[in-house]
Amino acid sequence: MNFIKAGTDSQGHPVELFYQDLGQGSPVVLIHGWPLDSQSWEHQLLELPQHGLRVIAYDRRGFGKSSKPWDGYDYDTFASDLKAVLDELDLQDVTLVGFSMGGGEIARYMSRYNGARVSKVAFVSAVTPFMLKTDDNPSGVDKSVFDEMIEGVKKDRADFLTSFGKQFFGVGLLDHSVSQATLDWMQSIALQATPKATLDCIYAFASTDFRQDLASVKVPALIIHGTSDKIVPIESGGEQTAQLLPQAQYLEYDGAPHGLNVTEKDRLNQDLLAFVGQPASTTTASSAY
Repeated sequence: MNFIKAGTDSQGHPVELFYQDLGQGSPVVLIHGWPLDSQSWEHQLLELPQHGLRVIAYDRRGFGKSSKPWDGYDYDTFASDLKAVLDELDLQDVTLVGFSMGGGEIARYMSRYNGARVSKVAFVSAVTPFMLKTDDNPSGVDKSVFDEMIEGVKKDRADFLTSFGKQFFGVGLLDHSVSQATLDWMQSIALQATPKATLDCIYAFASTDFRQDLASVKVPALIIHGTSDKIVPIESGGEQTAQLLPQAQYLEYDGAPHGLNVTEKDRLNQDLLAFVGQPASTTTASSAY
C-alpha cells in the first residue's frame, strides 16, 4: 500500500496518509468528505484516469487506512497534510477537487501556502465559505444542528451514521437515489474512522471560517452544488462561495443531494473533465444549469 509521511502527532508518533495513485497525465488530487475516505471517490477513480489524467486520492488523518492520532483534526493541520501529499509526490500544475469538508482543505491550503503547485481548484458540495450561522453569517446553519450531530455520534455512532447516510444521498420513502447496498457500503467506510476523528471534524467544518481564505484563490475555480443538499445547504455553501469567487464557474445541479459524486456521478465526471481540460483563460465564465 502507498503511504505519505505527514510529520508527527502531539506525542511524536509518525502520521502516515494512505493514498491511491492512478493513471498518467495532468495531476488531479481528490479530497474526500466527512465521514468517509478516499473510497468514496470510486466513480471518479474509475473514470477520470481513463482520460489522460493522473488521479490521486488520499485518506484524511483519522479516516480509512491513514494514521489515527488522537488530535490534529483542524484545518491548519489538514492543509499541512495536503501539502505533504503534493510535496512528497512532487506534483505540479495540480487540480484540487474538494468534496464537502474537503473544500475547506483547499481554501486553507491556498491561503496558507499561497497556492503552491496548484493551477485549478474545484469545490464540490463544499462547506466553504462558513457553515455556522452567526450575526455576520445569517445564511449559515444553526448551531443546534451541529450539536445534534455531535450528540448523535456520541450516543450511537453506527445508528447516527445510518440516518446520516440517507440524508447524504437524499434517500426517502419515495426517493431511492442509491441502493441499500450503497448505503451499507458507505456506512462500512464511515465506521473505519475513529470516533474522535469523526467528532473533531464536526467541530472543524462547522466552526472554521474560510471567507478570508477564499480571497487567496487566484486560480481558475469551479463550484458545484446540488439544490437539494440537506447536509450543506446550497444557500450556505455554493451560493456564498460563488459570491466570494465571482470569476468562478458555478454549476447548480437541480434536485441533487449532497452526495452527488455518487448520485450524479456521470455528470460530475464530465464537468470535472471539461474543467481540467480547459485552458486557464476559458475557465472564468460564470454559468449554471
